[in-house]
Amino acid sequence: MTTPATSSPLGVHGQTPAPAVPGKSASVESADGTPIAFSRIGRGDPVILVDGALCWRGMGPSQKLAERLAERFSVITYDRRGRGDSGDRRPYSVEHEVDDIEALLREAGGAAGVWGTSSGAVLALEAAARLRGVTRLALHEAPLVVDTQGPPAAEQWDDIDAAIAANRRGEAVSRFLRGVGVPRFVVGVMRLTPLWAKLKAAAHTLPYDGRIVRAYQRGKGLPAGRWSSVTAPALVMAGGRSPEWMQRGNRALADALPNARFRLLEGQTHTVKPKVLGSILEEFFGR
Repeated sequence: MTTPATSSPLGVHGQTPAPAVPGKSASVESADGTPIAFSRIGRGDPVILVDGALCWRGMGPSQKLAERLAERFSVITYDRRGRGDSGDRRPYSVEHEVDDIEALLREAGGAAGVWGTSSGAVLALEAAARLRGVTRLALHEAPLVVDTQGPPAAEQWDDIDAAIAANRRGEAVSRFLRGVGVPRFVVGVMRLTPLWAKLKAAAHTLPYDGRIVRAYQRGKGLPAGRWSSVTAPALVMAGGRSPEWMQRGNRALADALPNARFRLLEGQTHTVKPKVLGSILEEFFGR
């Protein structure tokens, strides 16, 4: 269901929808009644972009990527629950976030390509495993730790949960950033910039991302058959300049999916350039 539209109505898969006005949004109602805000730009078959931790339409890579892809696709960006203009409802569950994507799929006409990055890649993967209508699946650097050579990533989530429970938002953000490899002095500089307030605004959703990824960050192999139902063509990517543990985890993910291939993005890191990623996704979703 769509709230009174402040952007153009969504078209049916395979038809050409009217272009939306960038910056204006509508919302869909998820299964538990939570409003999920979204925007749509471009023409063509629909593609849904799923953000990672601390990101939403007004903060993160999705907007520039959407503008890059809008030349060929009708691109849906949205605020994951608890962020931006979307609502929230407790208790949190990963299933509720999958329901959010299902609501967006309905608005897209029942079928769409889906891209996810970082923890959003794992969320997109969980959605593809449970929902019909994901026609193609592109995953960028899901933070999977599949052996003992990777960082003890799962351990950071208990500290983050405790900080949020005590309303120490800045501490939670710092712990997360340090855990994903941001140098301490860089975190210190970030605290002095306007960016820090935006990060703190979404800090309460960090435990949500922890719920999504922590089971796959324990230094063990991926669970056998966990995503055997994901039969849509899938593209799994990692940066050539990213840590080896990240590359190994995403290679393992590609091997675990029934219909996937792995691609190493030479010269790229966890923050991939929209021009580079856009051209790859245009080719993949355009097949």
